[in-house]
Amino acid sequence: MKFATGFVFALMFVFSAGVVMAGGDKGKKVPIAFHIETEGTDNPKMIFPYRVMGKDRFFRRLPEVSSKDFVAFSPFPSEDQLSYGVVLQMKDKARRRLAAVTMVSTDKWLVCQAFGRIVDAVLIDAPVDDGVVVVWKGLTIEEVRQLDEALPRIGDKKKK
Repeated sequence: MKFATGFVFALMFVFSAGVVMAGGDKGKKVPIAFHIETEGTDNPKMIFPYRVMGKDRFFRRLPEVSSKDFVAFSPFPSEDQLSYGVVLQMKDKARRRLAAVTMVSTDKWLVCQAFGRIVDAVLIDAPVDDGVVVVWKGLTIEEVRQLDEALPRIGDKKKK
């Protein structure tokens, strides 16, 4: 009986590994996510600290919107003339989700994590309900090129 049980578990492992590998990545993901400010008293495993405007603040590890939520983008040179910003257009479901979160989060911060680092932060002064979020600065030209491989430009029908 031990052999049969071990064999079944081995088959389940092989099958599940095959499913995970077969699922694969459908195109490239956009490595950009937006995290809302929360209380420092929340579960330490669910938050991370980041200094904004000279004050240590805490943000949810789980993003409010992320790569799966974007459908198109448009880059622009940032005001510092050293980096780029992007306008990101969201899916309708993500638009509604971000609108609800920002409606109850006035005077809290929203940080943008892009390509593995925090690149920008904005203070929420009104609900974000138009389906568009902006990263005002912090991206390199190479990162914009990577976005071009993952998403179409706003107004284009297909990816470039």
